[in-house]
Amino acid sequence: MNPTQIEEYQSFAREKLGFEFHDIDLLITALTHRSYVNEHKASAKAHNERLEFLGDAVLELVSSDFLYRNYDEPEGIMTAWRSALVRTESIGAAGEELGYEPLVRLSKGEKHGSSRAHAVILADCFEAVIGAIYLDQGYDVARDFIAKHILVKLDQILRDGSWRDPKSYLQELAQHYDGSTPQYKVLGEDGPDHDKTFTVGVYVGKQLKGQGSGHSKQEAEGAAAAEGVKLYRKMQDKDKK
Repeated sequence: MNPTQIEEYQSFAREKLGFEFHDIDLLITALTHRSYVNEHKASAKAHNERLEFLGDAVLELVSSDFLYRNYDEPEGIMTAWRSALVRTESIGAAGEELGYEPLVRLSKGEKHGSSRAHAVILADCFEAVIGAIYLDQGYDVARDFIAKHILVKLDQILRDGSWRDPKSYLQELAQHYDGSTPQYKVLGEDGPDHDKTFTVGVYVGKQLKGQGSGHSKQEAEGAAAAEGVKLYRKMQDKDKK
């Protein structure tokens, strides 16, 4: 990697993270996917999986410590809250907000992969960046980074109830408001067998309450349930007024 390319990573660190890396190779590695190393064995030596492993542990510790110190809730509730904070969608969204996607090194094949695979890669990179920050700057800086980009999302998660299992929560709401149990129906399938997308609708009685897609029926049902929950939450908000 030439000096100009290295400076792009350091510039990102200065502008988005607020500091320069002592060892910029840590950040470069954090944003290097295994596929890139396999495709460039002569020039790329390390990928981000070890840093991802470390970053995942730091993220879980910081999140757990924050919840323990700020909320007096049972273990099961705090576990569900933590899961919502660190799930792929949450950390992937945080990665998009940081804007490191142009710096992620991928093979040509992965660059043209599915949107689902791409989202997972961005989330994995976020954890690897945490690992890199921890090694280069120490625990306190890593903790502050996590607080700024992840922990701030908790209030919204609690407001919209997205920490709860959507299918269980929808069943609870449907029974309360309509006295009925949700039923799920596959509305369509698209794509080849190895990358199929399912579309599922969730019905309460004869009314369609939500629709969602996913790469498995279970995933699509969860997405449909989440949409149904949003509909019932609007009803709850009206009741409060």
